Amino acid sequence: MEKRARRSFSKEFKEQVVKLYLAGKPRNEIIKEYTLTPSAFDKWIRQHKETGSFKEKDNRTPEQEELIRLRKQNKQLAMENDILKQAALTKGRK
Repeated sequence: MEKRARRSFSKEFKEQVVKLYLAGKPRNEIIKEYTLTPSAFDKWIRQHKETGSFKEKDNRTPEQEELIRLRKQNKQLAMENDILKQAALTKGRK
């Protein structure tokens, strides 16, 4: 099976698709007419219902937010640790 190239859709397009669905157009017809994947379509409907936004950052769970925050903090601490190691090496040479 050939893999499709990843497509991106504008916010306006996603809103139009959601409006068609909310107006009563069947899910399968929308997916077929616009050659969408069912998972993308379902995701847009869910995002519209939950937050009204299609931006990933607006649809993160608290756990996803915490993971992002902890990864940033870990990166910052690793950089600080490297700086301290370099300072200790420089001081030891003098």
